[in-house]
Amino acid sequence: DKGYVSGELDRWLAERGVRLLRPSYRNRTPRPGEHLLKPIRQLIESVNDTLKGQLDLELHGGRSIEGVAARVAQRLLAMTAAIWHNRTTGQPLTRSLIAYDH
Repeated sequence: DKGYVSGELDRWLAERGVRLLRPSYRNRTPRPGEHLLKPIRQLIESVNDTLKGQLDLELHGGRSIEGVAARVAQRLLAMTAAIWHNRTTGQPLTRSLIAYDH
């Protein structure tokens, strides 16, 4: 992300063999691998939107790390099962959980 622009951070990461993939500013030379960010970012935003919107992950209700992990895992498993079922039965919207919302 553009918020991680720092020579100090770049040096610290380079010492550890890590290369941070991030967009460049408009007035700077494009960074290696920058062209890969747009499709990845769109995929991440789509997944986040599904997790927040359809699975209500912001309202998980867990009171501990273990509780949150269990609730997130069960919702991801439910979504995976719904996608599998929708694809298997030829439904037009594979990521929709409306049919299972009672």
